Amino acid sequence: MAMMRRKLVAGNWKMNGLQKDRQFLSDLATLHSETPNADVLLCPPATLLTSMAATRPGWLMLGGQDCAMTQSGAHTGDISAEMLADLGCSHVIVGHSERRADHGETDAVVRAKAQAAIQAGLIPIICVGETLEQRESGLAEAVVVSQLSAGVPECEAGQVVIAYEPVWAIGTGRTASPEDAQAMHAALRAAWSGADSAALRILYGGSMNPGNADALLSQSDVDGGLIGGASLKPDQFASIIRTLR
Repeated sequence: MAMMRRKLVAGNWKMNGLQKDRQFLSDLATLHSETPNADVLLCPPATLLTSMAATRPGWLMLGGQDCAMTQSGAHTGDISAEMLADLGCSHVIVGHSERRADHGETDAVVRAKAQAAIQAGLIPIICVGETLEQRESGLAEAVVVSQLSAGVPECEAGQVVIAYEPVWAIGTGRTASPEDAQAMHAALRAAWSGADSAALRILYGGSMNPGNADALLSQSDVDGGLIGGASLKPDQFASIIRTLR
């Protein structure tokens, strides 16, 4: 029998949010006052982590959007996983396609960041995904499985989360069909090197919103969502959380 994996809804604010946007937390708590039937995580910019840690509802976890490969030292502008843990974070996103594209992060860099996160006691959300050109060339599964094998350090399934984010669906309004998402998630689970693949949580991260969340989250290998734009709006984020009642 398949293991029942607890769903995870993770909001990625990217480079959005000022101090005035702390109001989001009270709005979210009002819209969703009970404890959710899923893990809920918010990854705001690092500038908001301290203030949000002090005012978040008890059921909301906080995470970083990136971390350095090392825990300290002469790395101006970088934030270490240890620093994020010190602020009360439980997770950190690594290898997001925007980091790969904008900052040239390779699978080796992603692997090192994930390892640093695990060493600091954080759960890295390791992102993998193909471009439209790669999908149309029939390379989608090969690309994504390669990123999984090269970007994930030696660890147990419970120490990491994988996020499948079709690059062509991020911020475009396009979304993989539930069937396509399920097929890729199943391929990732089958490619997991450990014997504990049933425990591995795999999120879908391509323009999930209240209109498509239920269909995507009902797929057997889709264990939650890494949500961008919809996580900036408390009503939309709460709506997605409510689909997991």
